Order: sequence, then C-alpha cells, then structure tokens
Amino acid sequence: MMKNSILFLLFMLTSIFGNSCVAQQAKISKNLSLKDVYRDYFSIGVAVGPRNLVGDEAVLIKKQFNSITAENAMKMESLQPSEGKFYWRDADSIVNFAKRNNIKIRGHNLCWHEQVPNWFFIGDDGKQVTKEVLLQRLKTHISTVVKRYKGEVYAWDVVNEAIDDDPKKLMRNSKWYQILGEDFIVKAFEYAHEADPEAKLYYNDYNTERPEKRERIYKLLKGLVEKNVPVDGVGLQAHWSIYEPSEEELRTAIERYSSLGLKIQFTEVDLSIYPWEKTKRAKRTDEDDRFTEALEQKQMEKYAMAFKVFREFKSVITNVTFWNISDRYTWLDEYPVMGRKNYPLLFDTNLQPKKAFWKVVNFEK
Repeated sequence: MMKNSILFLLFMLTSIFGNSCVAQQAKISKNLSLKDVYRDYFSIGVAVGPRNLVGDEAVLIKKQFNSITAENAMKMESLQPSEGKFYWRDADSIVNFAKRNNIKIRGHNLCWHEQVPNWFFIGDDGKQVTKEVLLQRLKTHISTVVKRYKGEVYAWDVVNEAIDDDPKKLMRNSKWYQILGEDFIVKAFEYAHEADPEAKLYYNDYNTERPEKRERIYKLLKGLVEKNVPVDGVGLQAHWSIYEPSEEELRTAIERYSSLGLKIQFTEVDLSIYPWEKTKRAKRTDEDDRFTEALEQKQMEKYAMAFKVFREFKSVITNVTFWNISDRYTWLDEYPVMGRKNYPLLFDTNLQPKKAFWKVVNFEK
C-alpha cells in the first residue's frame, strides 16, 4: 500500500514539474530572437526603408536583428538624383534609427548599373562623358557618401552586380564598363577606402553559387586581390528559391571565395517559393500563388540547410542579412511576375514566425 502511495506521489510530482518545465521551455522558445541565437556566430541583418521604422515592424526589427541595410535609400539614384544635389533624409533616418537602438549598419550600395541617374554618363553637350569626367563624378559621389557616414556604416557594398548573366561573358556591358572598362571596379574600391579606411568593403552579386557564374565572380575577385585592391569580402546576395542552391553548391561557393582570404556576407537573403526567374512577364491565369503546406515544408528544409552550413563556416561568415522583414511586403511581390504574391521570409504577413524560423533558431550548439 505504502509502495503504491509513493509511486503515485512520484507520478504527481513528475507531472507537475514536468509540465512546468514544458511551459517554461515554451515561454523561452517563444521569446527566441535571431540576433541572440546567432550572437556567437555572425550578426543578423534586415533590409529596411523609412516606412519600416515605426509601428509593429520597428518592434520586430529591434527584437530580431542587430544589423540593418537600407533597401533603396543609399543607392545612387536615391542619394544624388541630380549632380551635386544630395537627398539625405531617408538614409539619415535609417542611420539614426540604428544608432538609437545599437544596431550595426551596412551600406548598400556605392556603384551599380541600375538605379543610377543618367546624368552620371551625359555631359553638358548631351554627349557621353569622357573617362576622366566619369571617374571624377564617381569619386565625388563615393567620397561624399562614405565620409558622411564614416564611423557609422561599418561595411559597404561598393560594386554591385558587375558580372554578366551570359556565361560567355565576364563583365556586364553597363555604362560604367563601356566608358571605364574594368577599371571602374578598382577605382570604386580605392575611392571608398580613401574616404573611410576603417570600413569593410564588399563586392556584391547574385547567383554566386551557380558553378559557371561562381567561377567568373571568383576570377574577378582573384584579380582584385592580386592587384592589392582594398576589397575585404564578397557579398553573396542569396536571392534563392526552395529549389536551389543545393548544399554542395553552397559549400563549394563559400570555400571557393574564402580561399582568396575574403570574408563572406550573405547580403540579401530570401527563399522564393517559385523557381528562380529574372525576365518580367504577366501572371498566367492558371498559376497558383498559394503558400501551401508542401511549399512551406520545402522552404523550411532549405532554410534549415542554409543556416546549418552558415554555422559551420562561422569563421569566414560575418553577417547574414534578410532582404525585407516579412511576407507582408517583399520586393518579390510582383517581381518578376506581375500580380503574383511571394512568401520568401521567416515571418508571415502578420509578422509571426513561420515554421522555417523555428528551424533556424532551434539547433544544437
């Protein structure tokens, strides 16, 4: 009888304390944040605009992230729409928000073939400028921007997407390349380093894991390193999908770039639920843009794989930045397919964690 009473008492104590532990674990789990979980690995960032710095999105930013990137506010077209006339309000608002909340700031970007005003390339006579004029305009822009945020922006995407999508070509045939040749890349890094010698300087591109483009990017970077150009790292944009890259492709890319002595940042992370596309088109009537359980499962598995690899390479990876905060708004909505909604991030349209979020934060250290 006594034996049964003792067993019953043990059962009751186990149930009480067991449930208490479960409840405590659930509470801890609910309060997990990306920046805290990955504090010993790398900083966790997010791309923002001024609209994100108030309300519930601002709350989520402060809780989850310890690095931010201006989605558009620091691009050439946004900062200097006409020669000599700089528009600082939006960029300043992002920098000031970060400073108030002890958040690191990545600068994006100093030189790109898109979102650059045409005045850079056209002279007063309406003709294409000379190499000397364009270099001076590039230097003035980079020096002005980098010096304004010196000591505040710790890293810059200096040159963005200079490699062509055509496997048969190395350089994109942009206006920068047409007028300056590959020299524009070297000069952009030199100008940025001169303006802020302490800032970390990155070359940034997409499809960096695809073997043929990986090797062309590697060739460019190797040339820069051999010329002692002040490049500190490579930004792998990571605009991926649930279908690519494979774990092998991801590992190979990290190993390949880091073999040059460069640090790596994943600068624009999102995982589209659709196969990768770049050519704009109208949505077909037979296309389904529902975020189904099957798609959510694939996305969860891909995010889990990616962060597992990221953790393994923490000695060379210094930052992982998501491109937008949540599925409420993402640049992939309507792009490249008009009328199509996408769901590429870790938080849903209500800013709640998705299954992929829990896979990313719950792991054995």
